[in-house]
Amino acid sequence: MMDTAIKWPRVNADWLHAPALEKVFAALAKGGATTRVVGGAVRNTLIDRPVTEIDIATTALPDETARLARAAGLGAHPTGIDHGTITVVADGQPYEVTTLRRDVETDGRHAVVAFTGDWKEDASRRDFTINALYCDPDGTLYDPVGGLDDLRKRHVRFIGDAKQRIREDFLRILRFFRFSAQYGNGQIDPTGLAAAEELKDGIILLSAERVRAEMLKLLAAPNAPEVLAVMYKAGIVQLAIRTLIEPDRFARLSAIETALGETPDPITRLAALAVIHPGDETFLAEQLKLSNAEASRIATVFASEPGIDPETSEAVGRAALYKLGPENFKRAVLLAWARSEAPPSSQNWRARALLPDRWTAPKLPVSGSDVIALGIAPGPAIGNVLQAFENWWIGNNFPSDAELQRNVLKDLAAKSLA
Repeated sequence: MMDTAIKWPRVNADWLHAPALEKVFAALAKGGATTRVVGGAVRNTLIDRPVTEIDIATTALPDETARLARAAGLGAHPTGIDHGTITVVADGQPYEVTTLRRDVETDGRHAVVAFTGDWKEDASRRDFTINALYCDPDGTLYDPVGGLDDLRKRHVRFIGDAKQRIREDFLRILRFFRFSAQYGNGQIDPTGLAAAEELKDGIILLSAERVRAEMLKLLAAPNAPEVLAVMYKAGIVQLAIRTLIEPDRFARLSAIETALGETPDPITRLAALAVIHPGDETFLAEQLKLSNAEASRIATVFASEPGIDPETSEAVGRAALYKLGPENFKRAVLLAWARSEAPPSSQNWRARALLPDRWTAPKLPVSGSDVIALGIAPGPAIGNVLQAFENWWIGNNFPSDAELQRNVLKDLAAKSLA
C-alpha cells in the first residue's frame, strides 16, 4: 500500500548515523524492505532528551529479516518471533527489528498479531500518538497519526479509541499516566482519563513485574505529584499498589528533593507514597516483587536512629550516618522530613539531609587482629570487645587519636579477660 504519511523535516542525531545501525539498514535494504526507526528514539530526539534504546520497524517478514541479517554477517535472534521481533546484532549492539503488524486478537495482556505492509495500520495499533513517530535512515520523519503536534503541545493522547487501546493491554492505563508525568504538560487528556477510570479494574490482571516497572518509572517522572493526585482521585493508583496511599506526603517529598537539587529516587518516593505503618514495606516488597536491594532500601522509612531528627546534635547525626551509610541516611532524613510536614525551606532539615555531603564517616580503626594481639582468644569475646569499642568510639564522636584508641581497646580487652 502507498505510504501516505505526512513527511516532516529530517531527524538529526548522531545515533542515526552509527555504523552498527547503518549496517542493519543496509542489510534489510538488500531485500527491498522499507525500514525505519520508531518510537522513543525518534520522540526523545525531537525534544532533546536522552535516547536509551533504538527500535526498528520494517516491512520485511521476520524470517526474511533474520535471513538478510545473517547474509550480511550480523547476528539474528528470534527473541519475539510470535510478535514479529528479531533481535539483530551489529558490532555487538542489539537492535529489536519488528515487522509491521496489526492486532488480530487481544485479551488485555497478550495479543495475536498479523503482519502488514501498511505503516498507518502499524501506527494505529500503538498506544500513544507521540510513540508512533518514524524516521527513515536519512532522518526523514513520518507522522501517521498526529504525534508531532501532540509532542509539541506536550499532550499525551491515545491513538484512536482510548478504550480499545486499553482493552488491548491494560498496562496502557499505567503507561498513560507514566507518559503524562514524563512528557505531558501537567494536564491529563480527559478522554484518556475517562477511559482509564472506566477500565481500571483491568489493572488487577497484570503481573506484579509489569506493574512494578511502570510504577517506578512514573514515580520518578517530573510531573509525578500532579499525575498521582489524579490517579488517586480516580482510584487507579490504589489498584496498582493495593495499600494505603499518601499522595500529599509524596508531593512534599518531591518538593523537598527539588529544593535540594536531588535526583528523584523511585524507591524513596514509593516509601513516601505507600509506607505508612510498620509492615507496609514488607507488603510492598511482596506486592511489587521488589528486589532484595530495593526492599532493604524501602525499609529505611522506619529507621529509628535519633540522629535523623535535626533537633538532635550533629554528633548524634553523625552516629546515625555512620550506622546507616550515606545513602540510607539521606533517604531516611528525606522521608522523615516529608512526614514532619516541615516546609522544603526548613534550614534545620536541610542541614541534616546534607550532612553526608560535608562529613564522611570514618572506618572503624581497629580489627579482630588488634584484639587477638591483646591476648583475647579467637571466639565470641573478640566480637564483644569490638562492639564495646565501636560503641565508645561512636559515642565520643569518632576520636581519631591513635594512642587514645589503643588505651581504650586495652582496657576493654582487660575487662573481657577479668
